[in-house]
Amino acid sequence: EACQGDGIIKVEMHFLPDIYVPCDHCKGQRYNRETLEVKYKGKNIHQVLEMSIEEAREFFDAVPALARKLQTLIDVGLSYIRLGQSATTLSGGEAQRVKLARELSKRGTRQTLYILDEPTTGLHFADIQQLLAVLHQLRDQGNTIVVIEHNLDVIKTADWIVDLGPEGG
Repeated sequence: EACQGDGIIKVEMHFLPDIYVPCDHCKGQRYNRETLEVKYKGKNIHQVLEMSIEEAREFFDAVPALARKLQTLIDVGLSYIRLGQSATTLSGGEAQRVKLARELSKRGTRQTLYILDEPTTGLHFADIQQLLAVLHQLRDQGNTIVVIEHNLDVIKTADWIVDLGPEGG
């Protein structure tokens, strides 16, 4: 295909920033017609990848291994991202939480050191509480978590605080 499965084509603008336009061949769906004809529970791969994590969790409820991994993404506050969303469009905090979800979905993670750099950046208060619950779960399983953070809600739940002072960080 013209877009190599990306669904978009880069248009070089020379002296201006490049722009991306939907692929004319696949209409932005990333797959050829034959692939899009294959359906699971009435949906093709493009429709599945456009689902939010929360929608996908319900859709794949009958597949326990997949449902468990999707639930972990929900637990770390990522229910709103699309299943097929490009990793390059995630914020730094979202990318950290994807990595955290990957670790949480592993069975029997114990005695692991997790280092998080401002994981609450851009999060709503409710999402911060959700993230804290996950971090406490990790701690309760015997892991160590080091968090570099300015958010007081996170700081007040810490077992130990290292304050670098007004000029630190």
